[in-house]
Amino acid sequence: MSDLMDGVNRRTQMVGQNRLELLLFSLGTRQMFAINVFKVREVIACPPLNRMPSAHSVVRGVATLRGQTVSVVDLANAIGMAAPEHEQKAFVILTEFNRSVQGLLVASVDRIINLNWDQIRPPPRGTHKDSFLTAVTQVEDRLVEIIDVEKVLEMVTGPSRDVDEALSRNIREGGRVRRALVADDSSVARKQIVRALTQIGVEAIVANDGQQALNKLKDMAREGPIDEQIGMVISDIEMPVMDGYTLSSEIRQLPELSGLYVLLHSSLSGTFNEAMVRQAGANRFLPKFSPDELAEAVLSHLQPEEVGQ
Repeated sequence: MSDLMDGVNRRTQMVGQNRLELLLFSLGTRQMFAINVFKVREVIACPPLNRMPSAHSVVRGVATLRGQTVSVVDLANAIGMAAPEHEQKAFVILTEFNRSVQGLLVASVDRIINLNWDQIRPPPRGTHKDSFLTAVTQVEDRLVEIIDVEKVLEMVTGPSRDVDEALSRNIREGGRVRRALVADDSSVARKQIVRALTQIGVEAIVANDGQQALNKLKDMAREGPIDEQIGMVISDIEMPVMDGYTLSSEIRQLPELSGLYVLLHSSLSGTFNEAMVRQAGANRFLPKFSPDELAEAVLSHLQPEEVGQ
């Protein structure tokens, strides 16, 4: 428990410093890949896997880990690479994100590195729209590719459902501007959020990272009062160039933006996130992805209170 709390405290201290930790791994080639440590529970040697005939083709099998039945996704297969032949020589990265626990089968695990988010760049121009890359970085003159694991998970679970009709019918006139700035580097997440907002009558302005979002907000503030142009900011936490925590902190420090409502909406989960949200000056944290919960959170802020409340 003390080791866990040490990790929580260390990561909490990184809030507003625009830093992250990455776990480096390979999929059987010289190319190095990475995943944010926040999403990783542990790394283990690949246990015996039970095949599931009805499972998606990228699911290598299921295993019982720490008393929990977990699907193990063949990450190489999922992103279009050759699958490892020998499971007994492979490793499983046990991950938790998007309210789901799953294992990622990888060939080898290298180490954990600590970087600034401004060292993380969007994928190179010309990257195919169906690419599973969400960002890249350089480590010791080697290109490291950060995989969009939310997109991988969507392959297995399917697209998110629509907002409940009862919520869509309960939209009241008045209140704040029905427009939200959405900042997220995952193309899958952006589509999910925009779809949910559209279904409750909220226009979305999209940014691919925190810096792009901040630039858009500053541009709007130069045109007039920000609260007349936008009702709230919905931001991912993990983003290249500038993360969501730093974006929230920057918003609070600028007088023309400081009154904005900031909802941090992330695939990360855990009690440490609540502490980080408060430290970064955000108004609320919501784990991905429930269209109904997102719709409720947005409407509770943008809509006027019901008469009698």
